[in-house]
Amino acid sequence: MSEPVEELISGAAREAGGWMGALAMAQVATSADGIVVRWNRAAQELLGHTPQQVVGRHIAELLHPGVDRSLGRSLWEAAAGGRSVMGTVTAWHADGHPVELEIWASPVVDRHKDTAAMIVFAADAHAARRIRGSSAVWDGLFDRSPVGIGVLDTELRFLRVNPALERMNGLPESAHVGQRLSQLLPEVNAQDMEAAMRSVIDSGEPVLDRRRVGRTPADPDRDRVWSCSYVRVQDPAGRPIGVIASLLDITDQQRAHIEAEAGRRRLALLSEASIRVGSSLELERTAQELADLAVPRLADAATVDVLDTLARGDEPGPGLAGGVGLRRLGKAPLTGSPITEILAPLGRTLVFPATAPYTHVLAGRHPFLLSHMDAGAIAGAARHTRRPALLLGMGVHSLMMVPLVARDLVLGMATFYRAGQVGPFDGDDVALATQLAARAAISIDNARLYHREHDTAVTLQRSMLPQHITPPADLEVAHRYLPASDANEVGGDWYDVLHLPGGRTALLIGDVMGHGIAAAAVMGRLSSSVRALARLDLEPRDILGQLEAALDDLAEPMIATLLYAVVDPATGQCRLTRAGHPPPALVAPDGTVRLLDLPPGTPLGVGGERYTTTDLILEPGSLLVLYTDGLIESRGSDIDERLAELTHALAEPSPSLDALCDGLLARLVPASADDDIALLVARTPRDKARGRGGPPG
Repeated sequence: MSEPVEELISGAAREAGGWMGALAMAQVATSADGIVVRWNRAAQELLGHTPQQVVGRHIAELLHPGVDRSLGRSLWEAAAGGRSVMGTVTAWHADGHPVELEIWASPVVDRHKDTAAMIVFAADAHAARRIRGSSAVWDGLFDRSPVGIGVLDTELRFLRVNPALERMNGLPESAHVGQRLSQLLPEVNAQDMEAAMRSVIDSGEPVLDRRRVGRTPADPDRDRVWSCSYVRVQDPAGRPIGVIASLLDITDQQRAHIEAEAGRRRLALLSEASIRVGSSLELERTAQELADLAVPRLADAATVDVLDTLARGDEPGPGLAGGVGLRRLGKAPLTGSPITEILAPLGRTLVFPATAPYTHVLAGRHPFLLSHMDAGAIAGAARHTRRPALLLGMGVHSLMMVPLVARDLVLGMATFYRAGQVGPFDGDDVALATQLAARAAISIDNARLYHREHDTAVTLQRSMLPQHITPPADLEVAHRYLPASDANEVGGDWYDVLHLPGGRTALLIGDVMGHGIAAAAVMGRLSSSVRALARLDLEPRDILGQLEAALDDLAEPMIATLLYAVVDPATGQCRLTRAGHPPPALVAPDGTVRLLDLPPGTPLGVGGERYTTTDLILEPGSLLVLYTDGLIESRGSDIDERLAELTHALAEPSPSLDALCDGLLARLVPASADDDIALLVARTPRDKARGRGGPPG
């Protein structure tokens, strides 16, 4: 059975998606005298009358009682004259309420008769006005909106585009209609966009802010970015009939966002550099920290080279006119990178002639940027080495070299490489690399100054210690001095062995509280004073009083601890005076170890103290152990535990006093000492020993 014509017309309107498709349209046909001869389903739905109730009645009977009948008369007059009319009438609904209708009436002339039938289309007036208003708003928005708008069918072919989208794509509407995006603009990510639109048509869920990136005829030489949103269009039955796309050009906002993000990343990298680079004050570690920090956030590979003279511990040379030697102290990645495998390994010294690019950058103290690396760009460097050509073959396309300069002193060079799909280095990258290099250079120079001060302090300290101790008669002596690993900790520890009248021997050990060259200098002053005072054969407490006065004469207050012992090997008599120093240890001939309980006294320089001397008798073969606090103090350890560890170590046999000193240091001191250490061990003659025949060793 064929489908009625009016259903075909309605279906076509719905498929077209026009406003008529969304409007219920009644179709009525009358004879020339106004008798209803056809009444469709939409008319029944609109006014509630079935065709059986209406067909055969005059159409004027359907108007609301009391309304102006002039429109009805005009219809027949128009029909007689062969004209069409349109207007608004009030009809009477079957349930008794009025319905305002918009009607469009047109005569249909019978070829064989002079009379005319009338076709009337009617719709709810309120719905018609609403749809016309929406259509007017849409047309205004579509034509004048700065947002690009496109209407596409279910096959994703353009049906309409507004002027804004024409300008964005650089093509007129006529070029769009009937074309898909992938056909029209192949240089944007059209496949991704069409997949998003297909998803909208299938699911009905809108897609918002999908990014379209690429080039269009409007701006063929530059990539642009658009924010795209897609909404499904559907008929009153909910069937999809297409999709509306809206596009907003956000290229400038995207560029500003990217620049802001890049700025935040640069600040984060610089902040991390202030924490990570240079914390150790070691040349090699600082150089490697810089290389590790740069990869991969700034470069795909990086090397850090320091002047060879500086790496050897010498002062930097006077100039670079004759070329330069650089030692590679940093490289990243260390493994797994074909680029860094080409580059010289860590520890290698590279010699560059005066004409080499490296030398020019160092001499000029300015960064060098090679944005686009090709055979012509590397021709100069290729005369000296084949590595640039190998790097070019590995995909390296951009390079920058940044000198390491601190306190107006050239220290070395950092080199950064980029390869693959990452863009070339630009001015912002050079500025960032320069700031990173400057921070690293300061740390490298601090390390240089640190090691120089460390060496100076150790040299001064050692020069003021006894250069040669003549063993006293009938007394065996061994001693050690171990400087701290940190230049700031090297300072005032010292020991001495002095010959006194009557065959006696003075054993002393002290520690100036403070570090560096100043503490070492005060230590030398105290050591000299003690030697001079000891020759006067003063009482130990009087010597300490004189040292107190010597410290009072200093411009800057200083404090020192001291342990002064006088031993008479012939009688075993021992007199000890302590000024705030750790207690000595005594190893009896039978191997028993104890810490001597002496009045502690206060350190020299505090003032107001009268020091107490303690007398005791040392058995033959007894061992007296004097030490500074660096031997027993350790970060994170309890002092009583460390003293117990000292006594346990002394209880173990040793073949000699030298072996005993070495064993104590090995057992109690880590690989790098936190503080400098002085150790002095003396043993009374063993030929008079009683008991088991002598102490350990």
